[in-house]
Amino acid sequence: MCSGGCAKCLGITLIPLAVLCTLANILLFFPGGEVMSNNEHITDEVWYFGGMLGSGVLMIFPALVFLGLKNNDCCGCCGNESCGKRFAMFTSIIFAAVGLLGAGYCFVVSAVALNRGPKCNNGINWNYPFENGNYLSNDTMWALCKSPEHIIPWNLTLFSLLLIMSGIQVVLCAIQVVNGLIGTICGDCTCCGCCGGNGAI
Repeated sequence: MCSGGCAKCLGITLIPLAVLCTLANILLFFPGGEVMSNNEHITDEVWYFGGMLGSGVLMIFPALVFLGLKNNDCCGCCGNESCGKRFAMFTSIIFAAVGLLGAGYCFVVSAVALNRGPKCNNGINWNYPFENGNYLSNDTMWALCKSPEHIIPWNLTLFSLLLIMSGIQVVLCAIQVVNGLIGTICGDCTCCGCCGGNGAI
């Protein structure tokens, strides 16, 4: 497969992941599916916008760049006048790095949120009743959160999804870094390789 075709496949995969991460982050603003009357009752990590910014907005740009790579001039390394493909593949490495940073940010925020646990009402005030992820292996501690109802499985599910999807994005962007390096050094088309011969994608 040409490196441009590979990049297009990665871009097609990244876009739905970015949309899902954005939706997951939005849902986290409604703990347990409820609308909070006070924004201070929402878990702090939700306000870091890991899913919306890191794995959402910042991931759209690399995805669109990857999608457009296959439409650039082919086989710039084979003696043709245009070397636009190599430059495009080099540019994709930069955008892949941006995607890595965005997805990495979401991954870290989600991991911290899962370890810290949600902010909830313990019957007296709003605070974080858990520490060091102790509630993850002991569901009897969930009773410490009186409200919002189902806040723990809600946060646990959504932040876990963000963790998994951002992890996948990190892998896909890392693949494009390698793919981009190959495309920059050897050109896009495997039919041309680094030497000669005519071919198209």
